[in-house]
Amino acid sequence: MLKVGDIAPSFCAPNQDDVEICSRDLAGKWIVLYFYPKDLTPGCTTQACDFTDKHSFFDDLDAVILGVSADDTEKHRKFIDKYDLTITLLSDTSKKMCEDYGVWQLKQFMGKEFMGVVRSTFIINPEGKIAAIWDKVSVRKKKSVKGEKIEILHVDEVREKLQELQSN
Repeated sequence: MLKVGDIAPSFCAPNQDDVEICSRDLAGKWIVLYFYPKDLTPGCTTQACDFTDKHSFFDDLDAVILGVSADDTEKHRKFIDKYDLTITLLSDTSKKMCEDYGVWQLKQFMGKEFMGVVRSTFIINPEGKIAAIWDKVSVRKKKSVKGEKIEILHVDEVREKLQELQSN
Protein backbone atom coordinates (compact mmCIF):
# COMPACT_ATOMS: atom_id res chain seq x y z
CA MET A 1 0.00 0.00 0.00
CA LEU A 2 1.26 3.47 -0.88
CA LYS A 3 1.93 5.97 1.86
CA VAL A 4 2.70 9.68 2.14
CA GLY A 5 6.27 10.34 1.06
CA ASP A 6 6.41 7.48 -1.47
CA ILE A 7 7.28 8.22 -5.08
CA ALA A 8 3.98 8.19 -6.96
CA PRO A 9 3.74 5.38 -9.51
CA SER A 10 4.22 6.71 -13.03
CA PHE A 11 1.31 6.44 -15.43
CA CYS A 12 0.19 6.99 -19.00
CA ALA A 13 -3.50 6.70 -19.87
CA PRO A 14 -5.85 8.10 -22.50
CA ASN A 15 -8.18 10.91 -21.50
CA GLN A 16 -11.77 11.37 -22.65
CA ASP A 17 -10.49 12.70 -26.01
CA ASP A 18 -8.16 9.72 -26.55
CA VAL A 19 -5.10 11.90 -25.84
CA GLU A 20 -2.48 10.13 -23.76
CA ILE A 21 -1.75 11.86 -20.45
CA CYS A 22 1.49 10.80 -18.74
CA SER A 23 2.77 11.67 -15.30
CA ARG A 24 6.17 12.56 -16.80
CA ASP A 25 4.48 15.39 -18.73
CA LEU A 26 3.05 16.77 -15.47
CA ALA A 27 6.38 16.85 -13.61
CA GLY A 28 6.71 20.01 -11.54
CA LYS A 29 2.94 20.38 -11.04
CA TRP A 30 0.64 19.52 -8.17
CA ILE A 31 -1.69 16.68 -9.17
CA VAL A 32 -4.98 15.70 -7.59
CA LEU A 33 -5.50 12.12 -8.75
CA TYR A 34 -8.82 10.65 -7.76
CA PHE A 35 -10.00 7.13 -8.49
CA TYR A 36 -13.70 6.38 -8.73
CA PRO A 37 -15.71 3.22 -9.49
CA LYS A 38 -17.89 4.02 -12.51
CA ASP A 39 -19.08 6.81 -14.80
CA LEU A 40 -22.73 7.88 -14.68
CA THR A 41 -23.44 6.47 -11.21
CA PRO A 42 -24.79 8.63 -8.37
CA GLY A 43 -21.74 8.92 -6.07
CA CYS A 44 -19.29 9.23 -8.97
CA THR A 45 -21.47 11.88 -10.63
CA THR A 46 -21.63 13.88 -7.39
CA GLN A 47 -17.85 13.67 -7.02
CA ALA A 48 -17.13 14.69 -10.63
CA CYS A 49 -19.63 17.57 -10.43
CA ASP A 50 -18.09 18.75 -7.13
CA PHE A 51 -14.60 18.78 -8.68
CA THR A 52 -16.01 20.62 -11.72
CA ASP A 53 -17.80 23.20 -9.55
CA LYS A 54 -14.58 23.87 -7.59
CA HIS A 55 -12.23 23.55 -10.59
CA SER A 56 -11.25 27.25 -10.54
CA PHE A 57 -10.08 26.94 -6.91
CA PHE A 58 -7.65 24.23 -7.99
CA ASP A 59 -6.53 26.31 -10.97
CA ASP A 60 -5.70 29.08 -8.49
CA LEU A 61 -3.53 26.52 -6.65
CA ASP A 62 -1.83 25.51 -9.93
CA ALA A 63 -3.10 21.94 -9.55
CA VAL A 64 -4.22 19.48 -12.22
CA ILE A 65 -7.30 17.38 -11.41
CA LEU A 66 -7.41 13.91 -12.95
CA GLY A 67 -10.26 11.47 -12.37
CA VAL A 68 -9.51 7.80 -13.11
CA SER A 69 -11.82 4.84 -13.63
CA ALA A 70 -11.75 1.60 -15.59
CA ASP A 71 -14.40 2.96 -17.99
CA ASP A 72 -13.39 3.49 -21.62
CA THR A 73 -12.87 6.89 -23.22
CA GLU A 74 -16.24 6.79 -25.02
CA LYS A 75 -18.08 6.36 -21.71
CA HIS A 76 -15.98 9.21 -20.24
CA ARG A 77 -17.09 11.48 -23.11
CA LYS A 78 -20.75 10.63 -22.45
CA PHE A 79 -20.25 11.34 -18.75
CA ILE A 80 -18.58 14.69 -19.46
CA ASP A 81 -21.20 15.71 -22.03
CA LYS A 82 -24.16 14.74 -19.85
CA TYR A 83 -22.94 16.73 -16.81
CA ASP A 84 -20.83 19.48 -18.48
CA LEU A 85 -17.75 18.33 -16.59
CA THR A 86 -14.58 20.42 -16.97
CA ILE A 87 -12.16 17.99 -15.39
CA THR A 88 -9.97 15.46 -17.20
CA LEU A 89 -10.95 11.81 -16.92
CA LEU A 90 -8.42 9.06 -17.58
CA SER A 91 -9.38 5.63 -18.85
CA ASP A 92 -7.68 2.72 -17.11
CA THR A 93 -9.35 -0.21 -18.86
CA SER A 94 -6.30 -2.41 -18.13
CA LYS A 95 -6.61 -1.46 -14.43
CA LYS A 96 -2.84 -0.97 -14.28
CA MET A 97 -3.08 2.47 -12.64
CA CYS A 98 -5.69 1.17 -10.21
CA GLU A 99 -3.42 -1.72 -9.26
CA ASP A 100 -0.30 0.48 -9.05
CA TYR A 101 -2.10 2.86 -6.67
CA GLY A 102 -3.63 -0.01 -4.66
CA VAL A 103 -7.24 0.96 -5.30
CA TRP A 104 -8.27 -2.20 -7.22
CA GLN A 105 -9.53 -4.28 -4.32
CA LEU A 106 -11.99 -6.91 -3.24
CA LYS A 107 -15.33 -5.23 -2.47
CA GLN A 108 -18.64 -6.46 -1.10
CA PHE A 109 -22.13 -5.38 -2.05
CA MET A 110 -25.36 -7.10 -1.01
CA GLY A 111 -23.49 -10.20 0.11
CA LYS A 112 -21.51 -10.59 -3.12
CA GLU A 113 -17.76 -10.15 -3.44
CA PHE A 114 -16.13 -8.69 -6.53
CA MET A 115 -13.05 -6.75 -7.59
CA GLY A 116 -13.52 -3.03 -8.09
CA VAL A 117 -12.16 0.46 -7.55
CA VAL A 118 -12.19 1.71 -3.97
CA ARG A 119 -12.87 5.46 -4.18
CA SER A 120 -9.54 7.10 -3.28
CA THR A 121 -7.75 10.41 -3.76
CA PHE A 122 -4.04 11.22 -3.90
CA ILE A 123 -2.24 14.55 -3.96
CA ILE A 124 1.09 14.30 -5.76
CA ASN A 125 3.57 17.12 -5.18
CA PRO A 126 5.74 18.74 -7.88
CA GLU A 127 8.62 16.38 -6.97
CA GLY A 128 6.43 13.38 -7.84
CA LYS A 129 5.89 12.22 -4.27
CA ILE A 130 2.59 11.38 -2.63
CA ALA A 131 1.73 14.26 -0.32
CA ALA A 132 -1.73 13.15 0.86
CA ILE A 133 -3.99 10.10 0.61
CA TRP A 134 -7.69 9.53 1.24
CA ASP A 135 -8.98 5.97 0.94
CA LYS A 136 -12.56 4.72 1.08
CA VAL A 137 -13.68 8.27 0.34
CA SER A 138 -17.15 9.51 1.22
CA VAL A 139 -17.95 12.12 -1.39
CA ARG A 140 -20.18 13.99 1.04
CA LYS A 141 -20.55 13.24 4.71
CA LYS A 142 -22.70 14.66 7.45
CA LYS A 143 -21.04 16.00 10.56
CA SER A 144 -22.59 17.38 13.70
CA VAL A 145 -21.14 20.71 14.80
CA LYS A 146 -22.61 22.26 17.93
CA GLY A 147 -25.79 20.25 17.47
CA GLU A 148 -26.19 21.31 13.83
CA LYS A 149 -25.75 18.86 10.95
CA ILE A 150 -23.45 20.16 8.24
CA GLU A 151 -22.34 18.56 5.00
CA ILE A 152 -18.61 18.12 4.41
CA LEU A 153 -17.58 17.84 0.76
CA HIS A 154 -14.56 15.69 -0.05
CA VAL A 155 -13.50 18.19 -2.71
CA ASP A 156 -13.24 20.89 -0.01
CA GLU A 157 -11.11 18.60 2.19
CA VAL A 158 -8.77 18.04 -0.77
CA ARG A 159 -8.57 21.76 -1.58
CA GLU A 160 -7.84 22.67 2.04
CA LYS A 161 -5.11 20.02 2.29
CA LEU A 162 -3.57 21.25 -0.96
CA GLN A 163 -3.53 24.83 0.37
CA GLU A 164 -1.91 23.60 3.59
CA LEU A 165 0.74 21.60 1.70
CA GLN A 166 1.59 24.54 -0.54
CA SER A 167 1.93 26.94 2.38
CA ASN A 168 4.55 24.72 4.11
